[in-house]
Amino acid sequence: MSKTAQLRVKRVLDIALALVVLVLSAPVMAVAALCVRLQLGAPVFFVQERTGRGQRPFRIIKLRTMSDERDSDGNLLADGIRCRGVGRLLRRLSIDELPQLVNVVRGDLSLVGPRPLLPRYDDWYRQRERRRFDVRPGITGLAQISGRNSLPWDDRLELDVRYVENWSLGLDLRILAATVKKVFSGSGVAVDPAAEMLDLDRERQLSCISS
Repeated sequence: MSKTAQLRVKRVLDIALALVVLVLSAPVMAVAALCVRLQLGAPVFFVQERTGRGQRPFRIIKLRTMSDERDSDGNLLADGIRCRGVGRLLRRLSIDELPQLVNVVRGDLSLVGPRPLLPRYDDWYRQRERRRFDVRPGITGLAQISGRNSLPWDDRLELDVRYVENWSLGLDLRILAATVKKVFSGSGVAVDPAAEMLDLDRERQLSCISS
C-alpha cells in the first residue's frame, strides 16, 4: 500500500476509533466532569493553545485537573500542589485526555503523532526537530511509550522526528497497543512535570547562556 493510501486509512481509523471511544467513554467522562465541577469548580474543561501540523495553532481540550490556588503574591502554586484528589486520579488514569478525541474528529490531532506543545516553544526547536510539524500531532506517540515525562527534551524530540521518518500504519498500531498497556498500568505519568524537568524554552535559554 502506498504511503498516500496509508495516510488516508490512518485518517479514517482516527475518526472511527475516536468516535467509538467517545461513545463508550461518555459515561466515564460525565462522572469525571461532575467530580471536577464539585471539587474544582468551573470551568470543567481546560482549553489551551498548542502548535499543530504546519505550525498552525489550535486549541486542545482536556478535563481540568488543577485548582487555581495562589500564594500570597497572587502567583499560581506548583502543579503538584494544585493537582490533587480527583485531578490526580484523572491524570493517573489518563481520563483527562479523553476530550482530545474531539480534536481528533475535528482534524487537529491524530490518535498517534508527536505530542503538540506550547506555542512559546516554537522558536526553540532545532531544524531537524521541526520535522514534527510535518504530520498531525497526536494524543500519544513514540516518545510517550518510551518514557513520557521522564525523557530529556533532546531525547523526546528526537523520538518525534524518528516517528515522522519511519511512519507506517504498523508503527501506529504498535504505539496504540503500548499506550493502552501504559494507561492501565498508570506508568510514566507525572503530576508535576515542571518538578522533574525545565520547560523547553527555559532549558534552551540556559543552554545558550552557558555556551
